[in-house]
Amino acid sequence: MKIIAKSIEMIAWFDISGKPNPVRFKVKGDKDYVIKIDKVIKLYKERIAGNDMIIFVCQSLIADNERVYEIKYELCTCKWMLFKF
Repeated sequence: MKIIAKSIEMIAWFDISGKPNPVRFKVKGDKDYVIKIDKVIKLYKERIAGNDMIIFVCQSLIADNERVYEIKYELCTCKWMLFKF
């Protein structure tokens, strides 16, 4: 996987305890791509420079290929980032 660290627009739902569950996201660039998250493989918390983050290792079918990638959710700013792809 290659580190991209690009901000994304995310559609997610939150359970009663406040844990986010990503559904799909939009990547902006030359063309806008909407990617549906088929499966969350792994979920863990990380603290980088004092910022708490939740990391989602996800899997999706993109252009007929199964791809694994990493999405980060920053808790203090509520921002989503496509980190590794």
